[in-house]
Amino acid sequence: MLADIDTDDLTEVVRYALETTRATTACPFHRDVIVRIGDDAAESHAFERAKRIVRCDGAEWDKEALRAELGRQLGAAADGRCPKCDPTASCT
Repeated sequence: MLADIDTDDLTEVVRYALETTRATTACPFHRDVIVRIGDDAAESHAFERAKRIVRCDGAEWDKEALRAELGRQLGAAADGRCPKCDPTASCT
């Protein structure tokens, strides 16, 4: 819920937008693993949702900062499935 996030924290705002549009999800067995669903429409929707979240002082987020953080979080997420649950994942 939006009331549960710090709207002055860019990382939280983008995480909220990605999760609520179902562009990413946490593995139900490994809550520390974020999985990228791979839905381009959901990712675009997440950017639009994040753009509309304003800071506590009423200021809007810089679009380039949002794009960069969105890219960072999507890049850090596991693609399609949790690597801890996937028996075919290579051990590193």
